[in-house]
Amino acid sequence: MTLRIAVQMDRIETINVAGDSSFALMEEAQARGHTLFHYLADDLSAENGRVRALARPLRVMNQIGNHFEWLGEARNIDLADDADVVLMRQDPPFDMGYITATHLLEQVQHATLVVNDPAEVRNAPEKLFVLRFPDLMPPTLVTKSLAEAMDFRARHGAIVVKPLYGNAGAAVFLIDKTDGNLPALVELFGSVWREPFMVQAFLPDVALGDKRIVLVDGVPTGAINRLPKQGEIRSNLAAGGSAQPTDLTPREQEICARIGPELKSRGLIFVGIDVIAGCLTEINVTSPTGLRAIDRFNGTNTPARIWDAIDARIAGRGVK
Repeated sequence: MTLRIAVQMDRIETINVAGDSSFALMEEAQARGHTLFHYLADDLSAENGRVRALARPLRVMNQIGNHFEWLGEARNIDLADDADVVLMRQDPPFDMGYITATHLLEQVQHATLVVNDPAEVRNAPEKLFVLRFPDLMPPTLVTKSLAEAMDFRARHGAIVVKPLYGNAGAAVFLIDKTDGNLPALVELFGSVWREPFMVQAFLPDVALGDKRIVLVDGVPTGAINRLPKQGEIRSNLAAGGSAQPTDLTPREQEICARIGPELKSRGLIFVGIDVIAGCLTEINVTSPTGLRAIDRFNGTNTPARIWDAIDARIAGRGVK
């Protein structure tokens, strides 16, 4: 069955085709004969209950510097009538613009499959959804209180402080037990963000790697181990980390078995979790990455697994 795929993402002109997971998903969709449309989250609109996107049809090519071709002019498409699947793939931050997009896309979910389910994306921000599994996590505190942060550090030693809705390793700080900067950092966080921040016990084994494990419909399909660069604690590839091949440990398999059924029941088809030293630190549902590196190391085709899961969901819905 040929599908019409509307991809809500950032500007395709700026992506790195060698590492971009959204592009990998588009390539696989095109290889299956599906039609692709691209639009930005800012191109969404709604009128009288109908949700539209100013979208352009395109073809993608795995060629650096020449990776896409527009196939027509931008036009308003009705996402309930003119699309079979919407891939919600714009990068965070998870701000009110992102939340508004989930509300708009929720209006078409009855007719068009949105991946990941927009209501569940809204209800499962990466650093808060993980709190549902406290026994799988390192010691963690969410607060705005300096006194609570100081007490937590006194009990656990070195800590990592990070914003609740950050991404790509931005504004992640390591504060050791004697560091006098914690009061100033809490003050800074309070002036920049209205939300509480997250404090976690520092896991020294992050120097050995931070695993990104991809789950498709709740089932682990591959992983990479991300190593921080010299002098860093952040292993995010966007922050200069490097990827290496890896296998899942029994503890990591246990983590996936625990959270997998809930991910599937929530319609979170493509999820990336982060695990350090056997501790679950984040559940990434907004725009997870890592497909290219996993497939490069393992000789697999994870986008195909994702599209198989999407096809199964569509088949379960019946003919549109």
